Amino acid sequence: MLYKKTLYDLMELVKNREATQREVYDSVLERIHRKEDEINAYVTVFERYDENKNGGIFEGLPVAIKDNMHINGKPTTCSSKILSNFTAVFDATVVKKLRENGATFIGKTNLDEFAMGSSTETSFYGVTKNPWDITRVPGGSSGGSAAAVASGEAIAALGSDTGGSIRQPASLCGVVGLKPTYGRVSRYGLVAFASSLDQIGPITRDVKDAAILMSTICGHDFMDSTSANVSCEDFTKYLNQSVNGMRIGIYEAALKDCDNDVQKAMDESVKILESLGCEVKPIELLHARYAVSDYYIIAPAEASSNLERYDGAKYGFRADEYEDLKDMYIKTRSEGFGDEVKRRIMLGTYVLSSGYYDAYYLKAQKLRSLIKQDFDSVFRDFDCIIMPTTPTEAFKIGEKADNPLQMYLSDIFTIPANLTGIPAISIPNGLSVNGLPLGLQIMADAFREDIIFKVASAFETEFNLKGKLPLD
Repeated sequence: MLYKKTLYDLMELVKNREATQREVYDSVLERIHRKEDEINAYVTVFERYDENKNGGIFEGLPVAIKDNMHINGKPTTCSSKILSNFTAVFDATVVKKLRENGATFIGKTNLDEFAMGSSTETSFYGVTKNPWDITRVPGGSSGGSAAAVASGEAIAALGSDTGGSIRQPASLCGVVGLKPTYGRVSRYGLVAFASSLDQIGPITRDVKDAAILMSTICGHDFMDSTSANVSCEDFTKYLNQSVNGMRIGIYEAALKDCDNDVQKAMDESVKILESLGCEVKPIELLHARYAVSDYYIIAPAEASSNLERYDGAKYGFRADEYEDLKDMYIKTRSEGFGDEVKRRIMLGTYVLSSGYYDAYYLKAQKLRSLIKQDFDSVFRDFDCIIMPTTPTEAFKIGEKADNPLQMYLSDIFTIPANLTGIPAISIPNGLSVNGLPLGLQIMADAFREDIIFKVASAFETEFNLKGKLPLD
C-alpha cells in the first residue's frame, strides 16, 4: 500500500527500482477513488498520469496542490463559484519548482472559499470532512490538503497560510504543517487573499517530508516583489540534531483559553522538551491577546482590495441576466461570492473607507508593530516559542457555521505568526479524550526555520502520531 508511505520512503523505493512512479500514482489514485466520496478533499483530481521526465529528487512522485495556486492548463477555482470556469495559464513558482525537481501532481485540494475560513465549510464544492471523524471539520482553510494527507489521498501537499490556514488544519488532522517566514516562499501564482499575510508551505505526515518540500519551494523569486532575497538551503540537515541547552519560551497565557485536553498535551510536551535538555520558561507577549482583533481589520481590508478584480468583465463567472455594466458587476459578485467572502469584503471596505481608515486600518497597523516588538523582545532571550496550535480538538461540522466570531477564535494562536511574518510549525502532540489529534506550535524568529526543524524533529522522535493516522 504505497499511499501509506512517506515521501522520503517512496523516493528511496523508486530510486532503487522497488516501485515505479506510476505504481505510486495509481496507489494514491485508487485511494482517492475509495475515500473521496466520504472525505471530499479535492476540487479536481487528475485521473491521467502525466510523467515528469525532468528527473530530480522527487522521482516523479505525486503532490497535491491547494486550489488557490496555479497549475498551467488546470482549473484554479479557489473553491468559489466566481472562478468555477477559470483555467490557469501559467504555473505558480512553487509548482514550477516542484516540477523542475521531478514532482507530478495528483489534484487540486478543497479549501474555504478564497481561503477565508477555519473549517473548509465555505467551499462552493462542499464541506471537507475530517478523516479521523467525518462528523467533524478538518480545519481550514487548507482543510482539503490536510485531510488528503491524513487519509492517504495524498502523500504530501501544499497549503497557504494567512492566519493559520496550514497549521490549524494540520493540527486538527494530526499531520505536520509549516508556515514559512513571510517572503521565504514565492507567492507568484498564489491567488491573493491578504497580500501582507499570505504564505505557501508544506503539509506532510512527518517533519522530514516537510523539510524536503520546504527545501524545494523556498528561495528568491524576481516575479514576486515581496520575495526575500535569501538563499535556499537543505533543511533536512537540521533533523535529528541535539536540542540540549536550547531556551524555549512557553506562552502560558494561551492555556487558559484551551480545553483541558489541550492543556494536558502541552504539559506533556514541556516534559518531553525538558527531557531532551531544553530549558522551558514562561514568557509574556503583552499584545498577543489583541491579535485576532487586529487580524480581522487588516486581512479583510486587503481582501477587499484583492477581490475587486472579480467582476465578470474579464474572466470567471458572469451573471446571466443584467441591464447594464453596473448591474452586471452587482449581480456577478452577489451570485459568485459566498456569505463569508461577502462578509469580509464588506468589513474590509468599511475599515478602508473615508473617515474610518485612520480609526481602524491605520491603528491596526500600529498594533501589528507592537505585537512584532513583543516577539522580537522574546527572541533576544529564547531560541523559539511554543504554544498550542488550536484551543480545542476538531469541532463538529456546522457547530460554528452560524457564529463567525467563534469561528474566528479557532485561529487565536496561529494569527500572531502571520502578523509578525515569523515561521511557525504545527506538529502532533497528543490525542483528546475523543481520540482526536492535537497540535504543538513552534515559532522562531524570521528566517530561522532551521531552529523550527531542529526542535520539531527532536520532539517527533519522542512523540510521533504518524502510525495512528486513519490510513486503513
